[in-house]
Amino acid sequence: MKKIIDTIHDKTAALVLRTKAAVSNAKGAGYVDQAVVILIAVVIGALLLGGLYALFGETVLPELTRRVEEMFNYEG
Repeated sequence: MKKIIDTIHDKTAALVLRTKAAVSNAKGAGYVDQAVVILIAVVIGALLLGGLYALFGETVLPELTRRVEEMFNYEG
């Protein structure tokens, strides 16, 4: 019986040590930081693409179309 109690005590002590090591481990914090950085990059990229699309759709493309039409409608 003493051997069984000692085995249970040793396994419990080992479990406590592994739990303390897992809780005090800070490796997981890097994954959260990296996920936040990726999320911010995606949001900024989407905003940048939206702004470029608006700029090209309303300013650049109509002007470019007008210039190309003038170039091909040359009557000189």
